[in-house]
Amino acid sequence: MDIPISSRDFRCLQLACVALGLVAGSIIIGVSVSKAAAAVGGIFIGAAGLGLLILAYPFLKARFNLDHILPTIGSLRIHPHPGPDHGEGRSSANGNKEGTRSSLSTVSRTLEKLKPGARGTGEG
Repeated sequence: MDIPISSRDFRCLQLACVALGLVAGSIIIGVSVSKAAAAVGGIFIGAAGLGLLILAYPFLKARFNLDHILPTIGSLRIHPHPGPDHGEGRSSANGNKEGTRSSLSTVSRTLEKLKPGARGTGEG
């Protein structure tokens, strides 16, 4: 069921949602005792900020003529240069990527040992 709505009414509805998000986030942060509740209030405020940006985008696009800037930003591409593959035998002191992989595999092995029901490798 489609209900016709004017552009003005739609903008007013968007603005009301943004205002509701800001008020709700502020109240949640104001009365929260725990940090988790304050984080939820921050999420409300962040969502309201995003809604405000979406609401203001057509005005900003017309005002600052973003058509000249956005195609330039959109054409930027990152082309990484692949390094030589030295295999798994390389020590962690030789490179950051290999050191990260080595420490991640060590953490993974430790977590496997700590799982309930997992077989120990020499303990016990």
